[in-house]
Formats: sequence, structure tokens, C-alpha cells
Amino acid sequence: MKNLTLAADSASTLSLTGSDRTIVIAVGLVAVIALVISFVLRLGVLAAGKGSPKMQEISAAVQEGAAAYLGRQFKTLSVFVVIVFLLLFVLPADSTGERIGRSVFFLIGAGFSAAIGYTGMWLATRANVRVAAAANGEGRERAMQIAFRTGGSVGLATTGLGLLGAAVVVLSYVDQAPKVLEGFGFGAAMLAMFMRVGGGIFTKAADVGADLVGKVEQGIPEDDPRNAATIADNVGDNVGDCAGMAADLFESYAVTLVASLILGSAAFGAKGLVFPLIVPAIGVLTAIIGVYITRARATESGLATINRSFYISAAISAVLCAVAALVYLPKNFNDLGVAAVAGLPGNPAVIAIVAVIIGIVLAVVILWLTGYFTDTNTKPTKDVAKSSLTGAATVILAGISVGFESAVYTALVIAAAVYGAFLLSGSLTVALFMIALAGCGLLTTVGVIVAMDTFGPISDNAQGVAEMSGEVSEEGAKILTDLDAVGNTTKAITKGIAIATAVLAATALFGSYSNAIDTAVAKAGSVAVNGLRTFTNTVVSPGTLVGMLIGAAVVFMFSGLAVNAVSRAAGAVVREVRRQFREIPGIMEGTNKPEYGKVVDIVTRDSLRELATPGLLAVFAPIAVGFGLGVGPLAGYLAGTIATGTLMAVFLANSGGSWDNAKKLVEDGIYGGKGSPAHEATVIGDTVGDPFKDTAGPAINPLIKVMNLVSVLIAPAIVSLTIGDSSNTALRIAIAIVAVVVIAGAILIAKRRASVLQD
Repeated sequence: MKNLTLAADSASTLSLTGSDRTIVIAVGLVAVIALVISFVLRLGVLAAGKGSPKMQEISAAVQEGAAAYLGRQFKTLSVFVVIVFLLLFVLPADSTGERIGRSVFFLIGAGFSAAIGYTGMWLATRANVRVAAAANGEGRERAMQIAFRTGGSVGLATTGLGLLGAAVVVLSYVDQAPKVLEGFGFGAAMLAMFMRVGGGIFTKAADVGADLVGKVEQGIPEDDPRNAATIADNVGDNVGDCAGMAADLFESYAVTLVASLILGSAAFGAKGLVFPLIVPAIGVLTAIIGVYITRARATESGLATINRSFYISAAISAVLCAVAALVYLPKNFNDLGVAAVAGLPGNPAVIAIVAVIIGIVLAVVILWLTGYFTDTNTKPTKDVAKSSLTGAATVILAGISVGFESAVYTALVIAAAVYGAFLLSGSLTVALFMIALAGCGLLTTVGVIVAMDTFGPISDNAQGVAEMSGEVSEEGAKILTDLDAVGNTTKAITKGIAIATAVLAATALFGSYSNAIDTAVAKAGSVAVNGLRTFTNTVVSPGTLVGMLIGAAVVFMFSGLAVNAVSRAAGAVVREVRRQFREIPGIMEGTNKPEYGKVVDIVTRDSLRELATPGLLAVFAPIAVGFGLGVGPLAGYLAGTIATGTLMAVFLANSGGSWDNAKKLVEDGIYGGKGSPAHEATVIGDTVGDPFKDTAGPAINPLIKVMNLVSVLIAPAIVSLTIGDSSNTALRIAIAIVAVVVIAGAILIAKRRASVLQD
């Protein structure tokens, strides 16, 4: 039997030795090196040729739109950040220093997440024209290198900032570091969720608006610079998959480190506070190797090139992490100096190695699995393309089938990894830490993962620049089409790996939630007062099942709100583009430019307005369940969101990816090619899949972690209000009612918001 007691109070006695401090400082230096290499890669990208004046003009329009988007988004999100910063002071803390540190590092986490999003957006909007120019004049290898090194720059910035923030907190706070890092992770996760949802709504609203007014009403091509919404659509690709995904993976990085340090300090003491920093630091070094060795070969596809670099960097990470564990960690649990694990059988170094390798192998398996279900060269996507011969309905059915099936296999693989790590120790304390370490192992691949993801929208935008300029050769256009198809698959792969990081981090935070409950109960001096039972006793109650059902329902509601928001946000785009065609002379003749920034600013405003409802749902739903039903149902709620969110996110992402690449297969000439009935059927499938894969699906990843972090943060307050007299019960219920009212009001407003898709 596993020991079902977490070492809730072990962190209070933590202290770092001189050598431990040296290691943490070295980790911080590795983070700085990552930022330096990121800057070097950025300079290399910017040094590449920018193509013809026409191509540069189009790229400048995308950059203008990006600037308008970022200005509006950060101005709006700053209000949410300030409010949460103030609310964090109200939550219980062991000391004033901890409360201040948690709130300050919440701001730092949010700021770092915003910085990563800005970096991804800024560089990607400048790399697109360079990739197009390279494909036109220098060939596939050079074009692919520019696109991947752009992503590598963003990836190393992501890992560098995440690691630097964690190292600074550990050095500054030591025993209070886990609690302070809760704020750091929450700031990163909250901002990433808003950027992910907003970016998804943005890009799809712009896409619909561009099609309705440009292609249908004005009869101009899809990627025509005379259509301001088309430029906004190109900006949207960067909003969702460069800025949004980079921020998303940064918060995955931060939140996984938070969970690792909380559980590591309980299980391994000071060693558990340092080793989770060593593992991702190794990942930084291997990411640098992975980025620089990525070179296309004439005899292989671009996806094979990227996958090879990923496998090599993952293998190097596994070897170096094993060496680090053997050198740094003791050979038996007694040498850790932690009472809760003293006398346990096994070798801490060996089980830590196995846990890290489980995480690395998980990333590799998901890379292969997602690629199989979404790549243009594999059977599932080919089958979806073939179904276009019988119409749009069969395309939709085939894509949904792919999504359902792939979700099952992906969930089973993730579950196997989680349970495999859990079985590494007979102590629940150590077992949960091993799950967190598996997450750290997966983090060693984040630098390359971000590079893979950013590669997608850059290739897509490069193809758009080429088509709009009309100055790219036939061979150059073919290169860009191939890179775009590879980018679709890499985006799907990174979304699969991102949800895996979310599950590992959320499972580890689930243990942190248990730890927070037990700690709060112990401080209250009672295990059961006024009906409160400890976390482990409430798991089997009917209330927990109710919580699970509510958690699953929230994932469905969140997804529905995100998809529905796309259709509503598109209306303002339609009206603004119509106005510009009507009131600005010379647009159709090409003698006057549209107001690109105006359209992007409108889409930004509306997308941020639309994301308020799913954002409020994510924050207030766990508050309503926790204060209204108690700690046990809240545990069930978290379990329901993790399980349902995993399946839903993979289903949405892979269905959309298969529809998108099926369309590309038809556009390449099979089943009649462009303009054929088969092409029309796959276009419909791709239109359905866009909000699946670019709006709702990716947003579930930060959603899961936001709700878990909110639960960890409010757990002590729930316990303190549950243990006490009836007035505390009244206050607890009042808080729950307020949360429910906020959620219901937000949903009601969203439902009543009139659609403006029609004048």
C-alpha cells in the first residue's frame, strides 16, 4: 500500500547548502545563455534577404496589424492582471513576505508570458517575408532553416525566461519558494489562457470576415492585399500559433516547475528543490543543439528533418539527465534527510532517472502518434481526403472519426506515462513527485517544440506573402506549399505535446492541492470539524462524483463558448471591411491602401470581449465548487476537467489538423484538384476544423492549469472557512453564490449578444 500522507510541513525546514546554491546559480546562467543564443538566432533571421519591395510592403502590413493587436491586447489584459494581483493579497499565506512574493511573482509570470508572446509575434511577422524570399531564390533548405531558427529563437527565449524566473525564486525564497512560485505559475497560465483564446477567436473571425467580404462580395482572391481583413487573417496566424502557443508553452514550463518544486521539497527536501531545475536546464542545452542541427536533406521530407532533430535532442537529454541524477541525488532515501521518506526502499537517483525518461519518451510517442493522424503522407489524412469524393458530409464524418480515435490513443499513452511514474515508489509523496519529474523530462523538449510550432504559421504566412505579391517562381511556390503542409503537422504535434504537459502538470498540481488541504487542516489543529474530512477520505464520496461531472461540463461549456465566439466576432470585421471598400477611394484600383491597423484593432477588441466569458468561467468555476461543495467535490472537479479536457483537446486539434491537410492533398491535384467538388468538400471540412484546432482545442491546455492553480491557491481559504462556526459556513456559501452569479451573468450576456454577421 502506498503511504497516503503527504509531507505537508517538510518545506518549512528547507535550506540550501553552498553547493546547492552554486547549482541554482549555474541554472540561472544556463537560462541567460539561452536568452543570448535566442538573440543570436534572431539576428541571423533578420540578416536574411527580405525579397522584393512588393513582398516587403505586404509583410509590413502584417507587422502593422501585429502592432495594433499587441497594443490593444496588453492594454486590456493589464486590467485583469492588476485585479488578480490585488486579490492574491487577500488569500491566506504563512507570512507577509510570502504573500508579497506570491503577488509580485504573479506579475513577473504574467509579464514573462506577455514578453514571450510579443517575441513570437514580432519575429514571426518579420520572418515570413524572409522565408518567402529564400524559397524563391535560395531553395528549400535555406527557407526551412530560416523558419525553424525563428522558432528556435522563440523557443530558447521561452525556456530561458521560465528557468530564470524559477531559479531566482528558489535562490531568493528557498523554503517559501514553492508558495511564491504558485503566483509565478498562475500569472503565466492566466495570461497564456487569455492570449490563446483571444488569438484563436481573432484569427478565425478575421478569416471569416475576409472570405465573406473579399471572396464572396468583391470577387477578389483569398490573399489579396486590398482586403484589410486578409492582412488581419495573416496577423491572426501569428496571434494564435506564435504569440499564443509560445505563451502557452511558457506557462506549461512555469506550472510544471511549480508542481515539481512543491512536491519535490516535500519528497526530497532541498534536493527536490534543486533537481527539478537541473533537468530543464539540460533541456536548454539540448534545444540549442536541436535547433542548430536541423538541416533539410534533398532526399527527405521537411517533417522527417524536424523529427530527426527532435529525436536527437531528446536522446541527448535522456543521457545527460541520467548522469545528473546519478551525480547529484543520493543512493538511498535516508540520505535525503526527509522524515516522511526515511527508510523507503529503492534508489532515489534511479527512480528519478526513470521518471524523467518516461516524460521524454512520452513526448516522442505523442510526436509520432499525432503525426500519424494528421500528416499528409499517412493513411488517416489520405482517407479523409478520399472521402471528399462523396461530399462534404463524409469529409466531416471522416475527420470527426480521426479526432475521436486519436484522442483515445493519446489519452491512453498519457495515462500510461502518469501511472508508470506513479508506480515508481510506494510512497504517495514520492510517487507524485515522480509524475512531476516526468513533466520536467517532457520540458527538456520544449525549446524544440516551440520551434516546431512557430515553423507552422511562419510557413503559412510566407506562402501568403508569396501569393499576394505574385513575384515567386513556380518552384518557390511549390517549396512554400510543402513547408506549409509540414507546418500544419508540426502545429498539430505541438498541440498534442502541449496537452500532455498540461495533464502531467495538472496531475502533479492535483497532488499539490492535496498537500495544501492537509497542511491547512493540520494548522487548524483538527482533522474533522463541522463535517470536514481530509482529502483522502472525501475522494470516495458522492460529492466527489458530482464535482467530476461539473468539471467535465465546464470543459464542454468552455469549448462551446470559444467556438461560438468566433462567429460573433466575425461580424464587426464584415462591417468594417465593407465600410473601407465603400468609403476609401482607390482600394480596388490598388492606388490606396486599406487601414489594416483599424481592422486588426477591431478584431482585437471584439476577440478580447468574447474571451471574457470563457475566462471568467475558468477562474470562478473552481471557486464556486470549492466554497459551495467543499474540498472533496473540488478534487473531483479537477479530476473531471483533466480527464475530459485531455480527450476534448486532442479530439478538436487532430480533427482540425486532418481536415486542413486533407484539403491540401486535394489542392495538390488529387481527386480533381482546386475548384473541383472534392476541393469544395474539403474546404467546408477545413472551415469547420479551424475553430476546432485553432480556438477551442489549444485553449483547453491553459484552462486545465488555470483551474488547478486557482484550486491550489484557494484551498487554505476553503479549509479555514469550513472549520469553524456557522457564520463561516454562511460566508463560504455566499462566496460560492457570488461566483455562480458571475458565471451565469457572463454566459447570459454572451448568449444575448446579438450576432452581427448580417447587417
